[in-house]
Amino acid sequence: MTTDTKSADIQLIQRILPHRYPFLLVDKVIEIDGINSAIGVKNVTMNEPHFQGHFPGTPIMPGVTIVEAMAQTAGVMLGVGMDVIDSDLLIYFMNIDKCKFRRKVVPGDVLQMHVETLRGKKGGKIFKFNGRATVDGEVAAEAEFSAYVDWDMEKTT
Repeated sequence: MTTDTKSADIQLIQRILPHRYPFLLVDKVIEIDGINSAIGVKNVTMNEPHFQGHFPGTPIMPGVTIVEAMAQTAGVMLGVGMDVIDSDLLIYFMNIDKCKFRRKVVPGDVLQMHVETLRGKKGGKIFKFNGRATVDGEVAAEAEFSAYVDWDMEKTT
């Protein structure tokens, strides 16, 4: 485990991830420990487009977007931890396992995405992560997920 803990604001996140509104689901990453672990933050607001239909009158953040927010946090962690900012980093889901939803996430919540690398190494292409999303310290969702990292090697060398 490294002691070189970093963070990422929205400008840095947008230099790492290709996602943009309405699908950019991480507002900031408050802790990044190399490629080992990270904590991302999503401020859940009523003006997000999925609340128009999920569910009218009872807005609930869709579970799949919570898992995606965890994956995006992992992507930012890899981008910072491997120093591949501005490199057209693309990361694709390979699978999602052991996914459980424990509580509703609603407008006004501050969602924290805690991710840790279970398998993968610097410069590698296949990674496995454990993710846990919390609101006020209470687990909202958890999952293990694997991803394929498509490095643009011309920009990373």
